[in-house]
Amino acid sequence: MVLEPIFERDFAPESFGFRPGRGCQCALDRVEQLLAEGYTHVVDADRKSYFDTIPHEPLLARLELKVADGRILSLVKAFLEQGVMEELKGWSPTERGTPQGAVVSPLLANLYLDALDWKLRLAGWELVRYADDFVVLCRTRAQAEEVLALIGEWTTTAGLQLHPQKTRLVDMAEPGGFDFLGYHFERGGGRWPREKSARSIRQKLRRLTRRTNGESLRELIADTLNPVLRGWHGYFWRSNRWTFHGLDGYLRGRLRGILRKRHGGRGRGRGSDHQRWPNRYFAELKLLNLEQLWQGTQPIP
Repeated sequence: MVLEPIFERDFAPESFGFRPGRGCQCALDRVEQLLAEGYTHVVDADRKSYFDTIPHEPLLARLELKVADGRILSLVKAFLEQGVMEELKGWSPTERGTPQGAVVSPLLANLYLDALDWKLRLAGWELVRYADDFVVLCRTRAQAEEVLALIGEWTTTAGLQLHPQKTRLVDMAEPGGFDFLGYHFERGGGRWPREKSARSIRQKLRRLTRRTNGESLRELIADTLNPVLRGWHGYFWRSNRWTFHGLDGYLRGRLRGILRKRHGGRGRGRGSDHQRWPNRYFAELKLLNLEQLWQGTQPIP
């Protein structure tokens, strides 16, 4: 509460993570805007274990540039050096990184990268950063190569590392695209959940819809499934239609599997189960239909 107002006013506008009035959607909108304006050469940079590798001494030096209160500085230092408990190894001090879960960690992470934000901004490059996840969008391949070299040089000087396999240059005129904040961006303006995000929601729905689930289907839908669907749609609503069409079908199949077992059947819902429990059956149970939400033909309850 003390530190945030001191540093927030001077943070670069290209930083969107863990800041008041900003968030993932703001960062995603900015990426989409730049792509539409012709910034189609992307520096997709990935820092290796950023939060765990921030060096303490230069981080505290940057903090001391604006904070003179010894009590606050001592408290931050205590946060950084609190150590970790490892199974079978006991307690060990931490010499690098910001502790996961500490309330001050996101602010300190932004503070350490702010110098790079301003370096890129003053050089005229289009950076979009959310915490340690960032992209720089350029108009030409040569510009992207220049930016990547600059970032690599700064990263090394700052005691950090770029991930050698995950850091790359992307030409949006070619297939492949890039991932950012859970989305995959593809040439032609395509945007949908990245593979990991799509796999994660299916795994979650699978856990919630085991065929041995004994809960009332109406209660399972209202109390468990709909809140998950509502939240997922709220974040990924700018994806293409088929993203939601496929997920709707997958979930109804899982629910038919529950009904099939309750009626003495085995295995997943299949065949005549679609006639026995058609889509309208689940609509009557008020199961959210993501495709209809995307089309705007179903209100969000």
